[in-house]
Amino acid sequence: MRAIRRFTVRPVLPPALEALGVLALNLRWSWHPETQDVFQEVDPELWESTGYDPVTLLGAVGRGRLEALAGDEGFLERLRVAAADLDSYLTGERWYQRAAARSATDAGGPAAIGYFSPEFGITAALPQYSGGLGILAGDHLKAASDLGVPIIGVGLLYRHGYFTQSLSREGWQQETYPVLDPDGLPISLLREPDGSRATVSIAMPGGPDLVARIWVASVGRVPLLMLDTNVEGNPEHYVDVTDRLYGGNSEHRLRQEMLLGVGGVRALRAYCRITGHPAPEVFHTNEGHAGFLGIERIRELTVDETGPGLDFPTALEVGRASTVFTTHTPVPAGIDRFPRTLVEQYFGETGATPGVPIEKVLALGTEDYDGGDPSVFNMAVMGFRLAQRANGVSLLHGEVSRGMFNGLWPAFDEAEVPIGSITNGVHAPTWVAREIIELAESQGADAESDDTEAFWNAVDKVPSAQVWATKRTLRERLVKDARTRLRRSWERRGSAAAELAWIDHALDPDVLTIGFARRVPSYKRLTLMLRDPARLKSLLLDPERPIQLVIAGKSHPADDGGKRLIQELVRFADDPEVRHRIVFLPNYDIAMAQPLYPGCDVWLNNPLRPYEACGTSGMKAALNGGLNLSILDGWWDEWYDGENGWAIPSADGLDDPDRRDDLEAAALYDLIENEVAPRFYDLDEEGVPGRWVEMLRHTLKSLGPKVLATRMVRDYTRSLYTPAATNARLLNSDYEGARSLAAWKQRVRAHWPEVHVEHVESSGVGDAPEVGAHLHVRAFVGLGELSPEDVAVQLVHGKTNAEDELVETVIEPLTVAETYDGGRYRFDGEVELDHSGSFGYTVRVIPRHDLLVSDAELGVVAMA
Repeated sequence: MRAIRRFTVRPVLPPALEALGVLALNLRWSWHPETQDVFQEVDPELWESTGYDPVTLLGAVGRGRLEALAGDEGFLERLRVAAADLDSYLTGERWYQRAAARSATDAGGPAAIGYFSPEFGITAALPQYSGGLGILAGDHLKAASDLGVPIIGVGLLYRHGYFTQSLSREGWQQETYPVLDPDGLPISLLREPDGSRATVSIAMPGGPDLVARIWVASVGRVPLLMLDTNVEGNPEHYVDVTDRLYGGNSEHRLRQEMLLGVGGVRALRAYCRITGHPAPEVFHTNEGHAGFLGIERIRELTVDETGPGLDFPTALEVGRASTVFTTHTPVPAGIDRFPRTLVEQYFGETGATPGVPIEKVLALGTEDYDGGDPSVFNMAVMGFRLAQRANGVSLLHGEVSRGMFNGLWPAFDEAEVPIGSITNGVHAPTWVAREIIELAESQGADAESDDTEAFWNAVDKVPSAQVWATKRTLRERLVKDARTRLRRSWERRGSAAAELAWIDHALDPDVLTIGFARRVPSYKRLTLMLRDPARLKSLLLDPERPIQLVIAGKSHPADDGGKRLIQELVRFADDPEVRHRIVFLPNYDIAMAQPLYPGCDVWLNNPLRPYEACGTSGMKAALNGGLNLSILDGWWDEWYDGENGWAIPSADGLDDPDRRDDLEAAALYDLIENEVAPRFYDLDEEGVPGRWVEMLRHTLKSLGPKVLATRMVRDYTRSLYTPAATNARLLNSDYEGARSLAAWKQRVRAHWPEVHVEHVESSGVGDAPEVGAHLHVRAFVGLGELSPEDVAVQLVHGKTNAEDELVETVIEPLTVAETYDGGRYRFDGEVELDHSGSFGYTVRVIPRHDLLVSDAELGVVAMA
């Protein structure tokens, strides 16, 4: 029989233990070992068997044990200390507040930032993530909490999460979707002052409104709002909108993204109204999934009866100034694109944002550029058009993104496309083993200090033997965890206990351990290591310098190609000859990752370059003293220095993918055999591989401060959030700034066809110019109805290539020298020839306004 309803009964704690409930409902416990120690003391066996989940633990522990703890003065004191520490963490000044105090004369950063993402990876106890995007979003919130940056997260609550992965006997990925009961999760309902559930509603085509309730997870100081459509009264197909992450057809995905963007803004408004939290001044959309938030904000500004009643162009400028868009994909296939007819259906006159003209909505997402498909609505394209500031997630990814989206700014070279980059980071307290932190703290380092360089430099003072013993402890922990998971997997695949004695000897805590764990799309090349199975086998079984591989990863349920890659690897790992040296662990998640990263000596990453936008798994390994062995892609391309790991040579540009894989696999084998393994096993008289430990120390010192999520969030705050808030205030004070900017843009676009460079003259250099000569340039420019204050006339110069294209360009402004009738002007300037070799120049005219963020913002230019 099946239950017609399910719910979780939460425990009633004795008054002396009420602080346990407070600690359990703030997810800071997931990165705070001292709080975890308190929960472990409640019942060590239950703590482990419940997957280190405080809410589940407190629901499972017996009344007798709770009463005993309530009378245990030692435990109550430790509980009091943990509760006081959380209170201090939540209320004390942190980096953001200290920075604001130092800049008392400045307008300062935003009062709040709304951070929208389709997934958030906070803890295994809240399974609302699929992979890197969600883990990154979770780390962003945690780091913001640690820094005191006033972010409010906005996402969806999926009642099946992503999926649970297991393997069939044949090694084929199988998916199950267990039902998550919100009452059993570390979250709480947002309620109105009268105690009723707070909800948001969205008009739907041809039916009743879609209603969603709002759950709140406390991520330290940061609230995370999650919308859930499993609401009584919703039709079944509405209930299913938040069924699972990245499932369903295009219409299902559109409904989810409409709920995230439009419903998310409404949830934010409800939360701020109910709690008194400052309203966001900046909105950050993490990938294009939440892009519809910009349409909802335009609706608020134009047709909402409580809004200012702006016209569409003015509202667009207000929204753009305060919006940040981060793109995460380096491949067009990773972008959500919907049929225009579907968007028209959901955003028409009676749709989700009534009053916002559908033709305006469609124009924001249309691919109206060379090579685009005018029949689709592109969420990334809308993201760029609705945000004044946009970024990729590594330097290389920023470069790739500027190439991908150059069509939106066709008049400008790739280098000037207004997409910057902020390289991702990872949240050290979540991912770094406690023992690694203690190594630094043993030398007086302070994990709470803003001086991250001093913290990681402290590892230099730790004796090599102690460093190496710590790594062995972490490797042994990984081996134990992997054996448990491996046994569980084989039993699920149908093996009897009597067949599995070999698992007791699978993996070895004294063998060089290489980790590989990530999603399994084809470009990440899970099976590159299998290109030459005999060569891999010889490395695994080398009698003097063996290696062992711990591998994990999920393929999207609809990606049979990815599932075949997993099966190929599992079949190799099933071979009795090597199965003690290579294991595939199903159901990769945060709980698996936390012992995996510290326990690995080397982290392997071999994507097709440049398809890895950033790739943060190697950062987590590095913070645990792991050395990266990776293709120069994503973050590794940026921060590899020759001493903090190894770079796998890549055969970029080869048309034959099989040949490329063969070459790069051979390079991988050579590095492991000739450089990695010899260094690991080169032991001194104390049994310590001295050269290896020096690389480990250098990795922590060179990468430790760079790969932190706190560095990343500081970068976002300084480079994007604060400038966005500053611009937004200039436009929002009385909206006259926004009206003026919108009118100026409209006027510039209308008259831009009149702008042209009529003639350019130069002097000061002869037929054989020398270094030090001064080139004087005069440009005669027609501006039509525009004035010199509306434009910047620029001398663009640099080296030239064989096609006379300018490279390594430098821009010098030209100034008005003379005015003629008919809107004509002369602009003058000069440049010193400071290097020998080829030299070329041109003159161009671009729009200029103090509130523009980039030269390319309007997408127009007049060239000589």
